[in-house]
Amino acid sequence: MKHCASALALAGGLLVAGQSMAGDLLQWHDESLTYLNGVDFKVDPSKQQTLTFEHASGWSFGDLFIFVDGIKYNTEATNGAGDGHTFYGEISPRLSFGKISGSDLAFGPIKDVLLSATYEFGEDDVDAYLLGPAIDLNIPGFDYFQINTYLRETDGKRDGDGVWQITPVWSYTVPLGNSDLVIDGFMDWVVDNDKSYHANLHFNPQIKYDLAKALGFGKKFYVGVEYDYWSDKYGIEDSRAFHTDQSAISALAKVHF
Repeated sequence: MKHCASALALAGGLLVAGQSMAGDLLQWHDESLTYLNGVDFKVDPSKQQTLTFEHASGWSFGDLFIFVDGIKYNTEATNGAGDGHTFYGEISPRLSFGKISGSDLAFGPIKDVLLSATYEFGEDDVDAYLLGPAIDLNIPGFDYFQINTYLRETDGKRDGDGVWQITPVWSYTVPLGNSDLVIDGFMDWVVDNDKSYHANLHFNPQIKYDLAKALGFGKKFYVGVEYDYWSDKYGIEDSRAFHTDQSAISALAKVHF
C-alpha cells in the first residue's frame, strides 16, 4: 500500500497547490472517499476490498476528475508485487471550448464541446495516455451526461496502443422520501483491437442512497451497491480455458467532505 499512499499524497499535493494558486479560476470542487467490498471479480482475485479517493472540480477553462483506488485482495492470491495489494488511478482534465472562447456552444442537446485527456497509472506498467474530443449533453432529468472519445497510447509498454475508446459518464438523482437516490457511473468501450488487445466494454454504475440527508446531517454520506460488468476484461478475450467476462457486485459506503 506504500505505492497507493504515495499516489494519494501526490494527488493531494497537486490539488492543494493548484487551489492555492487558483483564485477565480476554481469555480467549485468536491472530494470523497468510497469503501467497496465485492465478489465475483475475474482475472484478479474474486474477492476484493477497495478504498477510493475522488476529486472533482470545475474551472474557468474546463474541469478535472482524479481518482486513486487502493485495492486489497481477500485471498491468499497476490498481485505481481506479491503483497496482496495493488493500486490504480486516473487523472482526467478537460478543456471547455465554450468557457475558453466565452461563447455559447450549445446546439440541440449539446451543452459544450471539449478536449478530454486521461492519464492512467498503477502497478505493473499500466500507464496509458488518452486524448480526444468530448461533448457535454443536456438530457432532461440527468445531473450531467458526458461523452468522451479517446485515442489510447501506451508507448508500446502496454497492450491496447493506438485503439479508440468511448467513455460516457452520467449522474441521475431520484428524490426518495426525504432524501435522494443517486444512480451514476461510467462506461469504457474500447471499440477496436490491436494485435494482443481485444475490444472490450466496462460498465460500472453505482446506486446509492443519501443516508446523511435522510437523517438530517450535513455532509453527504451514501450507502448502496456498485455493479461492475467488464467483457473481455483488460482486453483479454474470454474463452473456455480462461473466463474474462466479469459480473461483480460490491457493497458501497461513500462520504463527501
